[in-house]
This record gives sequence, C-alpha cells and structure tokens, in this order.
Amino acid sequence: MHFPTDSNLLYDALRKVIGESAQLSETYGLGGWRQHRYRLRRCTRQHRRIQTRKHSTSRDLAQREARYAAMQDAHRDYLALAARYLDDARTTRTDALAAGCAPWDVAALDGFIAHAERQIDQLRRRVLPGETIPHAEKVFSIFQPHTEWISKGKAGVPVELGLRVCVLEDQHRFILHHQVMVKQTDDQLAVAMVAATQARFPALRAVSFDKGFWSPANRQALDERLDLVARPKKGRLAAQDLARETNPACVAARRQHAAVESAINGLECFGLDRCPDHGLTGFQRYVALAVLARNLQRLGMMIRQRQGRPPSRVPKPRTRAA
Repeated sequence: MHFPTDSNLLYDALRKVIGESAQLSETYGLGGWRQHRYRLRRCTRQHRRIQTRKHSTSRDLAQREARYAAMQDAHRDYLALAARYLDDARTTRTDALAAGCAPWDVAALDGFIAHAERQIDQLRRRVLPGETIPHAEKVFSIFQPHTEWISKGKAGVPVELGLRVCVLEDQHRFILHHQVMVKQTDDQLAVAMVAATQARFPALRAVSFDKGFWSPANRQALDERLDLVARPKKGRLAAQDLARETNPACVAARRQHAAVESAINGLECFGLDRCPDHGLTGFQRYVALAVLARNLQRLGMMIRQRQGRPPSRVPKPRTRAA
C-alpha cells in the first residue's frame, strides 16, 4: 500500500474506472474507450505534474504566491480531466445496462466511480479553498476501505496503516481471546474483551491492562467482574488511585504484563506484520489463523521443554563466499 494522498487515491480510482469501462465497452460492443491506454497515460501525466508542484519555501511573497497559483492550476486541470472521464464512464455504464449487462457486472465500476467522486470533492476542497478535511471523511485505500490511520507515536514508525488487534494472553503465554478493532479505541473494548474471555474461561479473575484501556466506566464494570484489575490511570493520580496501583498484587500483575510484548512480536513473525488477504473478512480470518499458529507454536515449545529438548530454531541460510 502506497502512502495515501488525495491525488494518489484519485489516480487509483481513475485507472480502475478506465479499466472497468474499457472492459465493458469491449464485452458489449460499445464505443468510446478504444484509446483507453492513451487516457490512462494522460491521467498519469497529470498526476506526475501535481506531484512536482510543491509549496515554495522562498522568503519572497510573490514567488510563494506564484508557486501556489501554479499548483492550483495543475490541480484544476487534473480535476477537470477526472470529471470528464467519469462522465464517459457513467455513459458507458448506462449503455452496458441497456445492452443486457447484469447490474452486478457494473458493481465494481460503481464502487470505483464513488471513490473517484469522493476524492475529487476532497481534493478540490483541500487545494482550492484550503479547507481542512475532517479525519472521519478520509479513506486511506480504495481497495481496502477498512484501512485506518494508526498514530503510534513511536520513534521510527510514527504512523501505520491497517487495523488494530487486541489480544488477551494468560500466564502460560497462550492467547485466550483476540478482537479486530474496527473504528474502536482501547477503552471501548476492555469490558467486552473480559466478558467474552470469561464466557469461555470462567476461571479468569485477574487482568492487567495498558494505560489506554482506562476509563471511569471501565473501572466500575471491571471491578464487578474481576477480583484484581491492574490498570494504570492516565494523568495525575489521586491518593486512592496511587494506593491501588502500588498494591503488591497490582505491581506483580504489571510486571507480568510486559510478557505480552513477546506475543505481539510472535504474531508479527507468524504473518500479522502484513496481511495478504483482501477485505475485512479476509483480514479477520488471517488474524485468527495467526493466533492459532502462535498458540500451536507455544504448545510445541512447552512439550519440548518437558521432554528436556532444546527449543527448535529455523537454521539461517548459509552464504557462500564470492
């Protein structure tokens, strides 16, 4: 997945609109898309032209204004070309349906047209009047619309594109439950994770959480379900909160909580670093298979330890000297 800018996403939508329209035109003997490769090249040139137009950093106000005007002109040409091709695609869609095309055969074209219309609107609003697009209106991939912008705030990897996955691990390092978070935050998932895990493992009576799972509502709901809840509170601590977090039982649970990082790294090693499946259902299925593989690997390690055998490791490939 490339970095999602408005112009990049519009280009992705346009090339798919051109390809789908050309395919319908060829299948049903329609006209208008004989030069579809030339149209794609025109979109590519306009897209490259936009990419080369950058804001000026000069101290000269006139030079900065001239550069900004040139950038706006390039975007207007790009948007005009995109609008013209979308009109042709709508005409092709209507003609294909009149020629006997089934409605489900134009579903893909309809989806890409909708993506292109949204990106045209957002690109026009952002560049010409300088409007700030709300985060809730943004889509970061036209092929995987469920993709989210994840701000990690870590050095080296401040931002990731994908979906968050919440896991709950026991003291033996087996993953008891997992949840793919779709437009959810940690504090919205804490009670649901515990309730779902207790439904399958009623003996669960103590849980340690990250700081992001804390909220006043979660504190009350989890205290009713669990005997011990180790959850650091955000911000300054009152005397009652400080006493609870310095309780020896909570401190011991917090020390064991660091082991979940190995489960996260293990899941990434078993395929969750990059998901090759498409769609939200495919992503959820791939996560479940990765969790299963991690638990099987952990079970195998425990069996080898009981048998007194060293843990198996994949041998590194040998390299020959040149």
